[in-house]
Amino acid sequence: MVRLFIFLVVVLALGWGFSWLADRPGLISITWQDHLIETSLMVAATAVVALIGLAMLLWWIVGVIWTSPYSVRRYFRARKRDRGYQALSTGLIAAGAGNALLARKMSLRTRGLISADQEPLIHLLEAQAALIEGKHDEARKKFEQMAEDPETRELGLRGLYMEARRLGANEAARQYAEKAVEHAPYLPWAAQATLESRSQSGRWDDAIRLLDQQRMANILEKPQAERWKAVLLTAKANDRLEGDPKGARDDAMAALKLAKDLVPAAVIAAKAWLREDNVRKAASTLEGVWKLGPHPEIARAYIRARSGDSTVDRLKRAEKLEAMRPNNIESLLAVAQAALDAQEFKKARAKAEAAARMEPREAVYLLLADIEEAETGDQGRVRHWMAQALRAPRDPAWVADGFVSEKWLPLSPVTGRLDAFEWKAPFDQLEGPVEDGSLAADTAIASLPPVSVTPPASQASSANNVTAEPRAEEAPKPILVPAQPLPQEAKRPQKDLAVAAKTPAPANVTPKTGKTPENGEEPVPFFGRPPDDPGVKDPNAGQPTTRLRLF
Repeated sequence: MVRLFIFLVVVLALGWGFSWLADRPGLISITWQDHLIETSLMVAATAVVALIGLAMLLWWIVGVIWTSPYSVRRYFRARKRDRGYQALSTGLIAAGAGNALLARKMSLRTRGLISADQEPLIHLLEAQAALIEGKHDEARKKFEQMAEDPETRELGLRGLYMEARRLGANEAARQYAEKAVEHAPYLPWAAQATLESRSQSGRWDDAIRLLDQQRMANILEKPQAERWKAVLLTAKANDRLEGDPKGARDDAMAALKLAKDLVPAAVIAAKAWLREDNVRKAASTLEGVWKLGPHPEIARAYIRARSGDSTVDRLKRAEKLEAMRPNNIESLLAVAQAALDAQEFKKARAKAEAAARMEPREAVYLLLADIEEAETGDQGRVRHWMAQALRAPRDPAWVADGFVSEKWLPLSPVTGRLDAFEWKAPFDQLEGPVEDGSLAADTAIASLPPVSVTPPASQASSANNVTAEPRAEEAPKPILVPAQPLPQEAKRPQKDLAVAAKTPAPANVTPKTGKTPENGEEPVPFFGRPPDDPGVKDPNAGQPTTRLRLF
């Protein structure tokens, strides 16, 4: 655009100059070696312009001839470079697609067309080809070479970091990430890895400083940065709670300003306030978080804020929490537990049943079982609630990457991710295999009470009072009872009975005999079920019979 403008200006200037000369005619006389040359001013100006143009043309021709060898070399060099870049592009695409053969072929071709000093991406292509082929040692050497070059330092450090993570060398990975952050703090992967490593080692101040640098560099969004900073401050306050309650309180309150619904920060701040005997501040802090979202840890800390309170006082505090968030399951459970501790069973049962209607889950039924045992002591009803608890959904807990923890942690113990724990219900797990897809039958069988084999107390006492054996003449007389048909199990062949007779009876069951045992003789076992067994159904019941059977 600029050249076109200059060309137009020059053309306009020449046109204006010639028109100016045309309006002012004149003659030019030149005497040279006895020759007189006379011409008009316009012809002379045209000749001068033509001579200048001819000179410029001759200069251009001479220049082209003079620089032609360099131009030819540059042409072939550019053509070779273009072919090399084409091979490099094809190789990188093949490496990304996982085609190791084509990636290695293109890397060799690129080496022959482009110098590695001129194009550092050749090292990347060779490293990626080595990784696809499983040659990790070769790839690591390539990444080390790239880490020494200032132009590819970050790329090489990232490759070394990923290799260290693959081998499980967490300390080496942390060092690579730290080195990358020193040269380029704006790299997200390096900053994230360094932040997690500093957090795992408990260097909370360094982690917070790095997080502030990321926020200033606009690497993280403001809400995310504030949330992570609140988590780091809460972790720092938790470590300082025992030795420096005041510092822990300041850190926890600063975390609550960044994340107002962070339950662990509120609990730590309340504990710090209580150690300074400031119950009002502790209660105010817990109430603020409770209004945003009821949580059982907030309820426990609030109800037991004063260690000297009676159970009635704790019940009043629980009812105050319920008044702040009515019709909430956590509020109902808090009041029910406090009422149970205060021996107000009617209120405890009403609140627990209301919670069960709102959200039936494990903790609700367990609380009902506790209420039942404390109020009535009826073990049957207690077992009923326990059975309901076994089938109910699980209670919410602190869960991160499938790991369930009893308390909140700033990092996931599985992946090391910051702020990974969430308060939610874990995944349900079946306790055992389900046969034929029938849970109702299994539940019914499991709910049957066990058969008691212990004899009644009256029989046991009468048996213990016997001190002498009966005399022969005092042998018990046979009892005549109406004969009844034997069940199907008793109508077995004599061979089966003989085999069954060899099987010893259980040690805890007294064998029933068909005849009275004599002195020193073992009782003869009776196989089959006696007629008075409730499991035997008489098909001729209610019909008169004259058959008698002795047994």
